[in-house]
Amino acid sequence: MPLDQKPAVPAIAGPRPDAAPPGAAEPPATAAGRGAWSVRAAGPWTHRDLAANGARFHITEQGTGPLVLLVHGWPQYWWAWRHQLAALAEAGYRAVALDLRGMGGSDRTPRGYDPTNLALDITGVIRSLGEHSAHLVGHDSGGSLAFVAAVMRPSVIRTLTVLSAAHPRHLRRALLRDRRQMAAYEHVLGFQRPWIPERRLVADDAALVADYLADWAGPNRLDAEAVFNYRQAIQIPSTAHCSIEPYRWLVRSMARPDGIQFARRMKKPVTAPTLHIQGAADPVLLARTALGAGEYVSAPYRWRLLPGVGHFPHEEAAGEVTAELLGWISEHK
Repeated sequence: MPLDQKPAVPAIAGPRPDAAPPGAAEPPATAAGRGAWSVRAAGPWTHRDLAANGARFHITEQGTGPLVLLVHGWPQYWWAWRHQLAALAEAGYRAVALDLRGMGGSDRTPRGYDPTNLALDITGVIRSLGEHSAHLVGHDSGGSLAFVAAVMRPSVIRTLTVLSAAHPRHLRRALLRDRRQMAAYEHVLGFQRPWIPERRLVADDAALVADYLADWAGPNRLDAEAVFNYRQAIQIPSTAHCSIEPYRWLVRSMARPDGIQFARRMKKPVTAPTLHIQGAADPVLLARTALGAGEYVSAPYRWRLLPGVGHFPHEEAAGEVTAELLGWISEHK
């Protein structure tokens, strides 16, 4: 059985935590979950694997035209961009959603989860797709990596769109000085313990992931199908461990030479036009932490704060975010 596929879900007495209300139709993913579940869901897109930066990456692709590469955050995988894939393809773009190293259908390598290497994964995928450059879009940890990629390989990034993420230097500063942001990152601090976080994440059919998704969203919560899929994805062998390794590096490197050197390197300005989207109700990455990234952007920079939106703007307010993204890319063709 492929690593990105899970066996049939056993019958469970009583209602599932992600079950639909009585009388409502069961979410498609839940119904599909009675059989084998895989990250390679069928749809108008195509799935394939490609090699980049010493690893194998799973991508989902739809449409033709200029490349737009979409990079998910935690605890998600490519499915987070299902709405944008269709809209971008319809607008005449080649939309590609990437599974980051250690997540979804990509390789789970024993090392390589520092931001420099993960950013090289992203730019390597762009080149492996046969493109010289791309419009890069990232959410959460994928957004932070998008900033890094734009600094390290500026010629590869045509435009940058970042959602629910702070510039790495701002995030580092907030985690050292801002008690509110430290409290909001309580889960990240908890990830520093060995083995216990991994076990908690997969326990009870990944119930903790469902709690995170509910607590971090705004009034427009993620649909039941998405929650089911993310719970399944974190339970793929080694995913819980690999997916939190970047957060371990983030905290543990702060006083180490590699972390200090990385922070210095990130002083270099971003030269790609940058659209920065933030949910005003985001309880994880506070708006005041994300605000001000334009300090490190020498190109046009636009800040968008979405009222009533939590940590997942591309899913909670898919139409609004997609319109902003399409407008920004079109403006900077």
